[in-house]
Amino acid sequence: MYHFIQRRTQTSSAGTPLVSSPNDKSSPCKSPAAVLRPVSSTLLRPIANFLLLLALALVVVQPCLGGGGSYNFTNTGSLATARSYHTATLLPDGRVLAAGGSNDGLTGFTSAEIYDPATGIWTTTGSLNVGRYRHTDTLLPDGRVLVAGGLNTAGPVASAELYDPATGIWTPTGSLHDARGAHTATLLPDGRVLVTGGGADRGGGVLASCEIYDPATGSWTFTTSLNVPRFRHTATLLNDGRVLVAGGNTTGGNSALTSAEIYDPTGGTWTLTGSLAFARFRHSATLLPDGRVLVAGGLNSSLKVIKSAELYNPATDSWSTTGSLRDGRATFPAILLPSGKVLVMGGEGGPLKSTELYNPATGKWTLSGSLITARSGHSGNLLPDGRILVAAGFGEQSPARISRSTLPEFVDHGALSSAELGAHSP
Repeated sequence: MYHFIQRRTQTSSAGTPLVSSPNDKSSPCKSPAAVLRPVSSTLLRPIANFLLLLALALVVVQPCLGGGGSYNFTNTGSLATARSYHTATLLPDGRVLAAGGSNDGLTGFTSAEIYDPATGIWTTTGSLNVGRYRHTDTLLPDGRVLVAGGLNTAGPVASAELYDPATGIWTPTGSLHDARGAHTATLLPDGRVLVTGGGADRGGGVLASCEIYDPATGSWTFTTSLNVPRFRHTATLLNDGRVLVAGGNTTGGNSALTSAEIYDPTGGTWTLTGSLAFARFRHSATLLPDGRVLVAGGLNSSLKVIKSAELYNPATDSWSTTGSLRDGRATFPAILLPSGKVLVMGGEGGPLKSTELYNPATGKWTLSGSLITARSGHSGNLLPDGRILVAAGFGEQSPARISRSTLPEFVDHGALSSAELGAHSP
């Protein structure tokens, strides 16, 4: 503990000087430049030392956690192709692979690019064999990337491809039995990939079918179907190896769902679980360190962005509401940070520039800085050095807010090529 030095000497009740005057020749402090002097009391010294160590710990550790404060975003290299509804996969070497996407919600791209955090530059790599957007990407245990399904001008896609970072080449692999888009893909603990649901055609058809990809054989096999057909839903791998599917749209286009179900890979079965409090699609779902799943935002059946958030607890098989987002948003990335907090960025609802942090300990969201460019349908990746890469997306407001149209050509447009890096600021 420290006292500011005054010109007169302070004494204890016993008359012992607590601090020396700067003018005292016997004082070890011979210059007025020394503003602070330690208390000599043996009773207070341990407390002072503890507080000093605590302050140093907060200064040194907090910036490393990336949990408090906000994020400052700066522009980085732009993509060669403006795109949205693409996939962005963090490769084992720390680079990011962006593949496919669309600039109008109708045409699927074949182009792919790689971002190098060391240089801040995007470089084109081998092209996909089939153009697609709203497809899925899965990093396999051997370092290759599996891309499956999606949409293009012709409708849903059945083909799947493998990207090899060592060669920069895409190779066709076994095709899905059911062409699908806006589905999910989850890497199972045994290295296989589970694909669920999806849109079956542009007329509003929705799939309940599910398939499993085996990298060893390069083929897909059907597994048990979902209890409820759905697309634009989420799928989250739980700590026990099961998969939680939540929300989405069902047959009828804008019919948002509250239902959720769990897939057990050991038996290949789906079981309905507790329902969400709010029907939603195009939301986010994030596995928290304690095993719970945070679901946030999305659109409701009226195509309105929603602010609500909910937590699924596998131990009780139930959902509970938690703090709501400051800004309602949909079609946005959610990133689990090393601190255990969750960062969400941009999204439909403007589109938005705002970012928010969720703290599981308090159940509250706090605003956490702004993107340089408002965007939705973009990608977000946590880089190995702790920075956040945000890339591409749509930058214009959706006319669907007025027309209520569900056709992609009326909803999605104004693709961006810009990218940003977010750095934590305590």
